[in-house]
Amino acid sequence: MLRVAVVGSGPSGCYIAQTLVQLDPEVRVDVLDRLPCPYGLVRYGVAPDHEKIKSLQGNLRTVLQHERVRFLGGVRVAGPGGLSVARLRSLYHAVVYCVGAAADRHLGIPGEELPGSWSATEFVSWYSAHPDAVDAGFVRGVRSAVVIGVGNVAVDVTRMLVRGAGELRPTDMPQAALDTLAASGIAEVHMVGRRGPSQARFTTKELRELGGLPGTEVVVDPAELSLDPACADAAALPAVQRRNVEAMRGWTAVAPPRPGRRIRLRFFLRPVEMLADDGRVGGVRFERTAPDGQGGVTGTGRYEDVPAQLVLRSVGYRGVPLEGLPFDPGNGTVPHREGRVLRDGVTSPGEYVAGWIKRGPTGVIGTNRPCAKETATSLLADAPALALARTDVPRDALPALRAAGLEPVPWAGWQAIERAEAELGARLGRGVVKLADWDTLMGAARTA
Repeated sequence: MLRVAVVGSGPSGCYIAQTLVQLDPEVRVDVLDRLPCPYGLVRYGVAPDHEKIKSLQGNLRTVLQHERVRFLGGVRVAGPGGLSVARLRSLYHAVVYCVGAAADRHLGIPGEELPGSWSATEFVSWYSAHPDAVDAGFVRGVRSAVVIGVGNVAVDVTRMLVRGAGELRPTDMPQAALDTLAASGIAEVHMVGRRGPSQARFTTKELRELGGLPGTEVVVDPAELSLDPACADAAALPAVQRRNVEAMRGWTAVAPPRPGRRIRLRFFLRPVEMLADDGRVGGVRFERTAPDGQGGVTGTGRYEDVPAQLVLRSVGYRGVPLEGLPFDPGNGTVPHREGRVLRDGVTSPGEYVAGWIKRGPTGVIGTNRPCAKETATSLLADAPALALARTDVPRDALPALRAAGLEPVPWAGWQAIERAEAELGARLGRGVVKLADWDTLMGAARTA
């Protein structure tokens, strides 16, 4: 009987487990996660007001409740206090690493480390109740914010910055974040891209949501739209870009400013410096760019300063090395061939990768399905050799995990966390409200 460990319980890890049990009637899969809660970025990365996407948790739940799949939360692999890669490998016939891309890309400009300058991921983790997040006072004293990036994450954080308390209260956002955002004095958010509107990476549905926010006006500078040669004939653009440009064109009409908050979509501006004001961020200096005729942009030597007391960069993610696994620093992934980990160019028996650590931070949640299928297919093709070579694999890894000082949170522990979040919401007169710190999460899990 093949025993497999999957490290990471987000969509990629769950899809690996699902494919394995569908294709092999005897395989047993342990899904390990550093957190006591499953679902990865579906729980801690999807915006709280996107209930439809968050409902994917139901599909992932079905996988983790399968009779041959076991969820073990609170298990750190590699790093301080974690189980080594070598020790984990000794407990299973195969290990699949689905650890995502945990680091944010930096801009590499002066002033980027000033207080008030954050990655969008840090902000998302805070309002999503990730237990590693800190309340950094993101929006306290902020009147104007700049979001650097024009993808869906940038749209999400922009929307959260201007949402009202009445719109956020029905979500599962932690109470402290809800109270802080509700008291925010933010009047204006600039979402800025270095290239043109036709090259923005957000989806049309996400973009149009900005135009439906109560008490919020969306503004696009028609001059910046006209700088993009592709916008001259939007009909020639691919469908998504065409719809995006059409939506933005509707926000270029000049009208008297209305009371309320304002979102400004800015283009052809490249950040070159964050400006200090009394020891923290006070603004961003941008260089105006122009199309270079080859799909990119070039600097023009003209600059514009945008006042801001909060800057969130949303310019992509990057994988980080996992101690004991090979790593390609050039693209931030683990070297592999069809999901099989490569050590010095040679396949490492029983070690596999899937998801962003395999292919880089690309695609949407559904992209993980074919990625997981490729890796699972490789693993099952190797299964006879793995079973023959590893006759010493224990029938159950749990005693060895406990002997290593770990106390895994079982599925019942996660269910206890869910009950505690429902009870908290009821006390606050809301729906489910997330628990936001390690002690509270682990305390709830121990009541199982």
